[in-house]
Amino acid sequence: MSTPSLLILYGSQTGTAQDTAQRIGRQAQRRWLQVRVLPLDDYNVANLISESLVVFVCATTGQGDPPDNMKKFWRFLFRKSLPAGSLCQLDCAVLGLGDSSYPKFNFVAKKLHKRLVQLGASALVPVGLADDQHDLGQDAVIDPWLKAFWDKVCVLYPSLAGVTPLRELPPKYVFHFLDTVKETTDGRMRIPEGSAVPSQSHPFPARLVSNRRVTDASHFQDVRHIEFDITGSNIEFAAGDVVMMRPCNAPEDVQQFCQLLKLDPNSQFTLSATDNTAGVSSLPQPCTVRHLVESYLDIAAVPRRSFFELLSTFSTNNLEKEKLIEFSSAEGQDELHSYCNRPRRTALEVLADFPHTTAELKVDYLLDLFPEIQPRSFSIASSLKAHPHRLQILVAVVRYKTKLFKPRKGLCSTWLASLDPAQGPVYVPLWVKKGSMKFPKEMDTPVIMVGPGTGVAPFRSALQERIAEGKADNVLFFGCRSEFKDFHFKTDWEEMRKAGQLALFCAFSRDQGGNLSIFVFLQEDKVYVQHRVEEQSKLLWDLIANKGAYFYIAGNAKQMPASVCDALKAAFQQEGGLSVQEADQMLDAMEKTGRFQSETWS
Repeated sequence: MSTPSLLILYGSQTGTAQDTAQRIGRQAQRRWLQVRVLPLDDYNVANLISESLVVFVCATTGQGDPPDNMKKFWRFLFRKSLPAGSLCQLDCAVLGLGDSSYPKFNFVAKKLHKRLVQLGASALVPVGLADDQHDLGQDAVIDPWLKAFWDKVCVLYPSLAGVTPLRELPPKYVFHFLDTVKETTDGRMRIPEGSAVPSQSHPFPARLVSNRRVTDASHFQDVRHIEFDITGSNIEFAAGDVVMMRPCNAPEDVQQFCQLLKLDPNSQFTLSATDNTAGVSSLPQPCTVRHLVESYLDIAAVPRRSFFELLSTFSTNNLEKEKLIEFSSAEGQDELHSYCNRPRRTALEVLADFPHTTAELKVDYLLDLFPEIQPRSFSIASSLKAHPHRLQILVAVVRYKTKLFKPRKGLCSTWLASLDPAQGPVYVPLWVKKGSMKFPKEMDTPVIMVGPGTGVAPFRSALQERIAEGKADNVLFFGCRSEFKDFHFKTDWEEMRKAGQLALFCAFSRDQGGNLSIFVFLQEDKVYVQHRVEEQSKLLWDLIANKGAYFYIAGNAKQMPASVCDALKAAFQQEGGLSVQEADQMLDAMEKTGRFQSETWS
């Protein structure tokens, strides 16, 4: 049998599935295979019937949804008109990347695997279900899954078994530095022409109107209420939608990176691809090194295992090379986690720790080594009906300590917090995406919202929108540490409550003892939103069972969503006389019909 060509298709939201797909692609190249690695929506799915060997690598987003770059493929594959045996020529394997703290763990990979088999494809190995919650991360599943896959491929294609693997692979791009400085559009945002709706490839440069800290100065966390002017952008959004933006690396990180690699930040280059599957659409041509490092290379992220694998190929220093190879191996994953993942060490810090290897790093490999900075999403916290031409978000600035001396910082939240419109005009490129939460259109349908901390942001948008439409049957459960330190949008809620447009129930987990205001209840133990949900079981049962209310949860995915669900099911049992099983079924039925929705993050 002849040597096959391998097609690797991925659906990736944050870049992890893309990185894994590219890692499999490099393994295939080392085995001398012809290989293509593509996002699923960049591939003409009609050609799938003539492929012989395909690996699918898929993440799961939201509530069991496919990533954005595989949605067209997903719709096509699940057409009822596709004949049952249409993929009978195809040998395939499906690898899912997920997080078992979410209820729909690896839902996309499971469903895709089932559908491919249904269409006649032959699955070479069982579907791989990698789990971010595992002590060793997703590699704990990926490594044995890949071994089983390659073993199977070698059985199908015996000629592969005896090949000597390639050591060094060519870069995806070659840098061509320019001797003379040319005019470049580096970093200058252009407003999309005509009536185009802003998108990832053509974001809108929104002017930053205000950037205000809303937590007390004594509070441990800096939370920002940020407002943008979107006049003339053609951006429209509804409650539950999200705004997307791509952050920049800190100036001091850019400077250190250029020093480590002995690069002049002002030098300019053009790129040429070494194969026909590569494409860097978001980099201007020509481009400065500063723009590349500041706006494109994700140097502040915790590097993945593939980073160490590629870095090891450049090293001629025995000590550093040995360590990098160990970090790249399946056996060295615990060591890698201790060095990199647990303390959240950045790629830039790794380069500084391996100075001899970094000095030998060839610039052509920068785009192989560092992934592109991924866009971040934020729930929109305002309604166009209440604030025309404005878009507001609520951002918790991520900052925490590990065993490393320097505090860890969230790239996007730190970047946003640093922007100061008082120092001169500031423009942030952004675009809007449909969110997963949908609110009822009917005038008399009540909504119940549970949003502790910054999880309350989409509910402010929803309440402003609903109140503007005359919908006053609204219930909000809000939780935070202290009424006086981190009670987000307190004035808004008070006004809505006084106007009879909102029933508000608050839980302040660190305010102990005493009726300090109309919001605080006498308490000796820590009180959370789930406790307030329990206390209001009669009201909730009436709204849900008799008035068809919709129930929403937004916030951190740790214990809160499960605890709120338990409290809600307890209300069904207590007020509705349902059994445990019937309460479970009732909540499941609400979820299937869209009357129960949650948007959580880890």
